[in-house]
Amino acid sequence: MVKKSVKRKRKESEKAKNVETEEVVKFPPSKRSSDEPAPKKTRWINKQRVLVFASRGINHRDRHLMEDIKRLMPHHRPESKMERSKNLQVINEMCEMKNCNKAMLFEGRKKRDLYMWLSNVPTGPCAKFLVENVYTMAELKMTGNCLKGSRPLLSFDENFNEKPQYGVLKELLTQIFGVPNHHPKSQPFFDHIYTFSVLDNRIWFRNFQILTEDGALAEIGPRFVLNPVKIFTSSFGGETLWNNPYYISPAKYRQSLTKKAAGKYMNRIEQKLNAESNKPAESYALNPLDEIFKGDPLAAAEKMEELQEQGIDESAKVEKKKSLRVKFVKKKPKKHLVGKQNKKKKSIVAKKIKN
Repeated sequence: MVKKSVKRKRKESEKAKNVETEEVVKFPPSKRSSDEPAPKKTRWINKQRVLVFASRGINHRDRHLMEDIKRLMPHHRPESKMERSKNLQVINEMCEMKNCNKAMLFEGRKKRDLYMWLSNVPTGPCAKFLVENVYTMAELKMTGNCLKGSRPLLSFDENFNEKPQYGVLKELLTQIFGVPNHHPKSQPFFDHIYTFSVLDNRIWFRNFQILTEDGALAEIGPRFVLNPVKIFTSSFGGETLWNNPYYISPAKYRQSLTKKAAGKYMNRIEQKLNAESNKPAESYALNPLDEIFKGDPLAAAEKMEELQEQGIDESAKVEKKKSLRVKFVKKKPKKHLVGKQNKKKKSIVAKKIKN
């Protein structure tokens, strides 16, 4: 009985110690002195997962761009292609099934145009972009030895802080392209930089490798430009927070080019008709003999003599050339003599061979 009571006491003391240690780990002290360093969070807390996929009908170049972006984002989740007939609200359910809180959709139209959707899945907001000037890593072939899965530094232009719509886009881009700290598939190094710069009402994306600690950079790729179209309140739908007034759809842009090309022919015909209608029936009545009495008559007579001498010299040279051509023309042998000449040549060759 004594042994059993001792064992019980030991077990109860061990349990009390474990409870105290758990409480210390779970609930840190509410107050601490300024000399003590702050405890470091070594766990993977920022659990951002991005669902990256495309709809059917994208181009081969757009598909390669999507693969390049997947390589740059170790925190992505893949998904097969989505049918065009489906509503975009289905993506929210797909993200729930894949346990993702961000989504990146590549939507292709007419095998020419590429649209990118960036969304914060449960609540929003959502942004739609037109992707222009696409250059993949395979096309650029730039020198670079960047680690796969390493964390990038995000560099944003000053223009992102000037307008509110760019502030919303900046937050979306940081949450999607920023690799979380202590992610299982990431490397704990910073060896490349993503630059986002606003120019001509568009967002320009570049990827640079950090060569040295001094700040020397080398572009790796890919390279593309995002033309913002709309920003919505909820994920893949809802009211429009902002609409780009400078946006022109690529179909309308191509239509304007064809109209300009067709208008060139009509402009030419109109110019010709205007020239003919404005052309006078009779020009000024000029007398050619009026120019004879202008200037010094002696100088005019000397010029006439010089021109006549030059004309005589040129005519004499032409006649000499003709006479020389006539002298050096070879006479063709007559047909009945050609056979005899060939026979003579053959006989001479045969005699030489015998000797």
